[in-house]
Amino acid sequence: MNSTELIKGTLTTILLKLLDENGKMYGYEITQKVKELSDNKILIKEGSLYPALHKLLIDGLVEVETVNVGKRIRKYYSITKQGKERKIVLYNELSEFIKTIQHIVFPHQKVSFL
Repeated sequence: MNSTELIKGTLTTILLKLLDENGKMYGYEITQKVKELSDNKILIKEGSLYPALHKLLIDGLVEVETVNVGKRIRKYYSITKQGKERKIVLYNELSEFIKTIQHIVFPHQKVSFL
């Protein structure tokens, strides 16, 4: 899947879902989990990931814990209560959006991707 615009539009939802289901995660771990879950179809690059995580942090949807791992500092991100609430709203918006697109693209077919 090469559509960076589609990924960009759903990145917040993806990040909140992963953090809610997996607890604390660091950036590289997030990229690998998305790659695994999407069968290598969605590849999140650092240039997209870290600005998105930073925005979530500023918005209070995630929190960060800094841990020393050997000679490196690793930032672990976890979802906040506010992030969990926002995730539910985003799930509902995404679900409705997908249904609407299905209706537009396949108007005479009963197709469901959800």
